Amino acid sequence: MQILLPISILIPFVSGLLLYVLKLRSFRVLADATLGITVLTSALCWTVLLSGVTGPVELIRFAPELSFTLRLDGLGRFFVGIVATLWPLTVLYARSYMKDEAHLSMFFGFFTAAYGATLGVATAGNLFTMYCFYELLTLSTVPLVLHPMTKEAVRAARMYLLFSLGGAAFAFASMVFLLTNGATGLFTMGGILETRPFGRDVICLFWLFGFLGFGVKAAIFPLHGWLIRASVAPTPVTALLHAAAVVTAGAFAAIRLTYYCFGTELLSGTWAQTVALLLAAFTIVYGSSMALKEPHFKRRLAHSTVANLSYMLFGAVLLTPDGLSASLLHMAAHACIKILAFFCAGAVLKKTGRTGVYELDGLGRRMPVTFACFTVSAVALTGLPPFSGFISKWHLLTAAANVSGLAYVGAGALLFSALLTAIYMLIPARRAWFPDRQADLSGLSDVHEADWEMLVPMVILALGTLACGVFAQPILQVTDAIARGLI
Repeated sequence: MQILLPISILIPFVSGLLLYVLKLRSFRVLADATLGITVLTSALCWTVLLSGVTGPVELIRFAPELSFTLRLDGLGRFFVGIVATLWPLTVLYARSYMKDEAHLSMFFGFFTAAYGATLGVATAGNLFTMYCFYELLTLSTVPLVLHPMTKEAVRAARMYLLFSLGGAAFAFASMVFLLTNGATGLFTMGGILETRPFGRDVICLFWLFGFLGFGVKAAIFPLHGWLIRASVAPTPVTALLHAAAVVTAGAFAAIRLTYYCFGTELLSGTWAQTVALLLAAFTIVYGSSMALKEPHFKRRLAHSTVANLSYMLFGAVLLTPDGLSASLLHMAAHACIKILAFFCAGAVLKKTGRTGVYELDGLGRRMPVTFACFTVSAVALTGLPPFSGFISKWHLLTAAANVSGLAYVGAGALLFSALLTAIYMLIPARRAWFPDRQADLSGLSDVHEADWEMLVPMVILALGTLACGVFAQPILQVTDAIARGLI
């Protein structure tokens, strides 16, 4: 069964490259092949998760201290479960969304390859392996941002690449520091530094380099600009970029670096933790504030993602088991909620061509399923019970309350952000269901509901968001066990 670990990564990566090279002309063949590859990969992933396969599987050894190794621990399993669940739903959605688009071989090819790269980040057994897959994820997603081939898309792709390469350079410096100080083994809860020839301040500096380097993909301020520009990509891409792949991989990598490489004992109470906490708290307020003033529907959701990613980072840099558990809870909750919100925004764009929040008046009457699902995402992201967003935000607040000092600043940022989230998410829902009296509704006669291939993923995610809130205890038990190093 161990062999399934590398196979589950190799299948989407190689298949994606083949789809791009073969240049298949039939949209149906491309879409069906992509869906088949994705479902097969997700089935293999869940087989690995349920069978208890852990590894390690060493693929290549470059030097006695340097190897390319795969292994599944509790944290990796959690991320794989999120990705393996959401990717097939996104491909099903893309079958309808992308059927009239151009450059389909590029889209489906790199979309599939990005799945393999994301799984590689999740299943990496050591820092070197994770870094390699992290870079492959950048290379496989740049063409997806570039896909529309407009000037705006070219600028967005260039900005994304430059930010990612800059962040990778900082992460590389952190990795080299770790490797040259004996951290060459497998990820281990509590850290893997074997020698400490430098003072604590130097160690904290290199941790901060890595945290900010990986924080580029997690869109921490002031390294967030690329994420807003990237919303020019097709909605299936932005849904994954902003929910389950690139951005979550950034938060995941930051958690790996903090808890499994440097260790919380070294970092707790240091100036570096203070800097990280303040940056995360500021990003939470900044992202929510920018979302509130943003009139463009998809870009409003992108600004919201900036804020919510720092919810995860804030929980992680509390450097407590409760903080890490809450961070992982929000990682799962946000993935489902935000991908649902983007699916709804994409359905509106595809069926009406409307991009502004002010253009949504009355659409709830013509697209009831779409806006019922969006309302679920809005309420859940606000943090109202019984949805999953309430559970994760509650645990973030309680984790912060158990840590003195600057954690209270972060808790205040969470509460203020919740208020702003209620405003910027519920306004589109209100306008769709209860339009302004002066709104012109004459152009709604030709508007109709999205296709079933778009609606089914939305309904599944809406029900999943509710179910994960009502039946949150099993998920909480898993995140607690991960945070305490039990799995």
